[in-house]
Amino acid sequence: MKKRVVVTGMGVAAPNAHGLDNFEQALREGRSGIRFIPLLEELKFGCQIAGIPDDFETIRKSYFDREKLLSINDNIGFASVAAVDAWRDAGFSLPDSDDESVDWDTGVIAGSGIGGMDTIAQSIVPMVNEGRVRRLGSRVVEQVMNSGTSARISGLIGAGNQVTSNSAACSTGNEAIIDALWRIRMGLAKRMLAGGSEGATPYIWGGFDAMRVMSRKFNDNPTAGSRPMSATACGFVPGSGGAILVLEELETALARGVRIYAEVIGGYVNCGGQRMGGSMTAPNPEGVKRCIRGAVADAGINPAEVDAVNGHLTATYADPLEVMNWAEALERTPENFPYIQSTKSLIGHCLGAAGAIESVASVLQIYKGFLHPSINCEDVHPDIEKFAQKIPQKCLEFPQLKIIAKAGFGFGDVNSCIIFKKWENN
Repeated sequence: MKKRVVVTGMGVAAPNAHGLDNFEQALREGRSGIRFIPLLEELKFGCQIAGIPDDFETIRKSYFDREKLLSINDNIGFASVAAVDAWRDAGFSLPDSDDESVDWDTGVIAGSGIGGMDTIAQSIVPMVNEGRVRRLGSRVVEQVMNSGTSARISGLIGAGNQVTSNSAACSTGNEAIIDALWRIRMGLAKRMLAGGSEGATPYIWGGFDAMRVMSRKFNDNPTAGSRPMSATACGFVPGSGGAILVLEELETALARGVRIYAEVIGGYVNCGGQRMGGSMTAPNPEGVKRCIRGAVADAGINPAEVDAVNGHLTATYADPLEVMNWAEALERTPENFPYIQSTKSLIGHCLGAAGAIESVASVLQIYKGFLHPSINCEDVHPDIEKFAQKIPQKCLEFPQLKIIAKAGFGFGDVNSCIIFKKWENN
């Protein structure tokens, strides 16, 4: 029999809050973390707003000593702070620096979409071009290698199981959680830290701005800029941050007597092959529906049991298509459709961190029995107006909330879906 997997710890550094209590409050309030960024104006970006964790330099310095900070850029920093918070939240303590023990039962899967581009652009490229290679120092490789995030987290906690960093564009955070789920299910690990992060830098966002897929019409009203499912949506708002979840084998969690936030009962990943309407930037609708159905089947539930959907929903032309794909995949009509929301309305699109931050939001909502509002969609897109009553416009207390489906659909036509369930000791 496959092992049951539960969430026992979480950490989050999001544009609208750091820490679970603050993040829950921000979700309930519908508080946006999107602000005007003067640097983007100076660089002549069309989109001059973004979601960036507030005062993160101070936060980072309160977690790590000077020696560790030398190899922690924003991307690794967001993930590392979230990992420390999640590890402690799950009832563990950080080992001392001279502790030689290895936790062979714990692993890490923590990825990013693009990662340490700020370090490459601001340090490596100019110094190499100026012939100052020796001035780069010995820590720069750690900050730009794709596996730098998971490697740093492993070193912080002494993890000795699988340690790797995945990358699947906007689906990265979800995919990390699903990979961790499967590893524990198979009995290859007792617990895994899983999630994703993304740095805050124009060197990541510039390409998207050039594609004209980012919001350009709300630079003077930043909190209104991220408008998933809205008729006046005009592109996504870039975001950054990180989140980590501790996934644990149920037996181990029960033996430790720790709090359980939720059970992870299903997950599925696939690709639309960039066929049938899919492309590098657009999902194949058949691939999306197969992914959703695969996750539901893996969870062993009926599609009618899904109470809410935390969608990918980025504030582009694809939003109405995504809602219709959910309806078809779950075989639900506007009358019996689950509630649907977009956390991106509050934090922007955090790329490789999106799925992880939004998974924390999903689990918090199950654990506390509420649904946060999707802001800025008072003017629901006409193509999905018949679903408008299923889009929370203000915080909805929902103690009977039992199952949330969390999706991510990324560049390359890659798809992921996770099914979280309220923990019931049975």
